[in-house]
Amino acid sequence: MQGARAAAGQAWVIRLAYVLTALELTTLFMQFSVLPYLSRRLGLDSVGFGYLQTTFGVLQLLGGPMFGRFADKCGARAALSLSFLAASAFYLLLAAACVPALPGILLLFASRLPAVFMHSMPAAQMVVTDLTAPSERPEALGRLGLCFGVGVILGSLLGGTLSTAFGILCPTIVALVANLLGVVLSLTYIPSTTKEAQGPPPAGPEGSVFDVKAISRLLRLPGVLRVLLIKVVSSLPSGLFMIMFSIISMDFFQLEAAQTGYLMSFFGVLQMVVQGLVIGRLSRYFSEDALLRASVLVFTMVGLGMVLMSSVFHYCLLMPGLVFSLCTLNVVTDSMLTKSVSAADTGSSHAQELSRQRGC
Repeated sequence: MQGARAAAGQAWVIRLAYVLTALELTTLFMQFSVLPYLSRRLGLDSVGFGYLQTTFGVLQLLGGPMFGRFADKCGARAALSLSFLAASAFYLLLAAACVPALPGILLLFASRLPAVFMHSMPAAQMVVTDLTAPSERPEALGRLGLCFGVGVILGSLLGGTLSTAFGILCPTIVALVANLLGVVLSLTYIPSTTKEAQGPPPAGPEGSVFDVKAISRLLRLPGVLRVLLIKVVSSLPSGLFMIMFSIISMDFFQLEAAQTGYLMSFFGVLQMVVQGLVIGRLSRYFSEDALLRASVLVFTMVGLGMVLMSSVFHYCLLMPGLVFSLCTLNVVTDSMLTKSVSAADTGSSHAQELSRQRGC
């Protein structure tokens, strides 16, 4: 009886982790859809916008390993609460940048600073990893990809629609309120730790959150560095394209905010289809190494196609291959990394992987 209750409780926590992930990603893509128009209104050119996005990526890259250590040491509740608090500060500064009487460009760059701690996805991945058996883990982690698709669809639609109807300030206020709600839900319903489900961690020195040796130790585990290097090298070209996609859609494709939102929503629908219907079935018939090689090959073909594209229609034709590559690479590397590290280090492994992905 107690075992059934414990299993039901774990299932509830996993479902809440999915909801919180979808909430955070929805607000993130809301700001992605309005950020280029805000930066252009404040006087930033494409080069300045590139610096702005690079600042976000670098801070995510630097903060990821430390956040992972924090999650492993302090637990899921503290990690998710910190992530949503940081996101709340992020959107508060972004909303202030929309006010004409305030120094907009300074506040716009200052809004990137809380990105050091905005890592709800690896925190949710840690929760799912800790509360699922290894045999169920790829499918459970794949559902987080569905949350990503939900975030892309809702965030892009809401961001473009709200900014067109009510102005750029409206999506940032909505995102701020949503993340404050995430703080309340995390503090109220997420358990302080999920590590007990995996049993006691192996004995060893604890280390601190900022212990560089403890963080780098994960890279020396068998297979970890290889997987991370493959992911970084494969994701770099597409990552650069996605970072600048808002400017590309505005200057190259000549799209308005709402139209960019529709295009990103199409990306989200494809992502949900591939994540929910394709990858799970392929994983039953092919090994993880085979799927990893296939994703890299498709990445290469899509990159060549992007060199030749000249319209939105061409991009829509390339998008299924891009989505397949991204989804396959993310799910397979998530699964491979969780099998390579101990239960005590699941937060660090997911945070290092995602920080390198966003750092690209």
